[in-house]
Amino acid sequence: MKQNNYLVILIFVIFFAISFLTNILGSINPNVSDSFSLSGTMTGMLPFSFFIAYALMSIPSGMIVQKYDEKKSLILAWILAFGGATFFSLFPSFPVFICSLFLIGSGMALLQVAMFPLLRVAGGEEHFSFNSVIVQLVFGVASFFSPFVYSYLVSHLGANKLNEGIFIKVMSFLTPEKLPWVSIYWVFAFICFMMIVIIALSRFPHVVRKEDEIVGAWETHVDLFKQKSVNLFFLGIFAYVGVEQGIANWISEFLRTYHNFQPETTGAATVGLFWGMMTVGCFLGLFLVKLLDGKIVLRIFTFATLVVLTITLFGNSRIALLGFPALGFCISVMYALIFSLALNSVSRYHGSFSGILCTAIAGGAIFSLLIGKLKDIIGLQAGMMILYIPLSYILSLSYWAKPIVQNATFKQSKLKSKTENNEK
Repeated sequence: MKQNNYLVILIFVIFFAISFLTNILGSINPNVSDSFSLSGTMTGMLPFSFFIAYALMSIPSGMIVQKYDEKKSLILAWILAFGGATFFSLFPSFPVFICSLFLIGSGMALLQVAMFPLLRVAGGEEHFSFNSVIVQLVFGVASFFSPFVYSYLVSHLGANKLNEGIFIKVMSFLTPEKLPWVSIYWVFAFICFMMIVIIALSRFPHVVRKEDEIVGAWETHVDLFKQKSVNLFFLGIFAYVGVEQGIANWISEFLRTYHNFQPETTGAATVGLFWGMMTVGCFLGLFLVKLLDGKIVLRIFTFATLVVLTITLFGNSRIALLGFPALGFCISVMYALIFSLALNSVSRYHGSFSGILCTAIAGGAIFSLLIGKLKDIIGLQAGMMILYIPLSYILSLSYWAKPIVQNATFKQSKLKSKTENNEK
């Protein structure tokens, strides 16, 4: 199929928007906590409400996309996200925020399920690997960018700098004076609305799914859950997202609590750097898996994460400012490696297995909530030590995983080429 450059660019824009909306919670958590007088447990309910939507929606989303096609599914997803962002922007209260986060999370789950098969068709199968790397880059750039947009909005609205342009004046009119951080959700609502319009006006190709992209019936998922390896890899993704969100959602609060940094400035910037370094780490990981077995790469990065996490939690303020971005770098390869090890460990039902693995993104909900609860009981520093548990599980996975298909390294490719030449 001829490459559809317009649609490929649109897909990259959609992924940028997804990431921009998804990874802002770590930056705004301290402000939300202050505004609504939340305990650590209630603050942990924010990411819980968002990521639990992935647990409930990932498998049904695959079925929705297959029944109603990609274009209708994408519009539905953005309508859910638009409704969530607008609802909270108009009625900024804690109960409404919880509901809004669930709606936005449901929309994001549906989007992610629909996008990759569409990217394969629009960009051409021969370019799919390259385009997938671009998606990772776009995702990281948006995650890096969004905390700085939030910081700009809060600092300018909070300082009443209304003479700096029409944008700030509009945001000031729409946003409660005592809740300047709510302005970021007006931005989200506008982005969602523009995505609905653009997608509605765009032409989409018919997507014919490969056998391993088809989501099976509920019975197929039940059969998969009866397999020990499926459950073990489900826990692997659950553990990784728990680590990722357990760090990201508490960076700003940790820096404020233990090192007296402002969440609107230094805290937000550090969260942005965390996501930015994750993007850098992804590219190094792509190179390393061509040199070493994927399990070895996963093992090295997990060991590094354990060391850096310890130094960051118990070091001084300078170490903390460097340590949290370094943690983004250290965990960067984990998701892709665990996901690929999982899919390479089963011989069929890859589409259904992918849906199960996406459901495990709920780990971000559980561990963020646990850290919040522990914060109330023993303090945030000690509470974040719970992340040693999922990291230890990921480390064990790097030893016991036995994929049917090994990742191709330069050495293996060279040996294969040499063998083929000898046979000739």
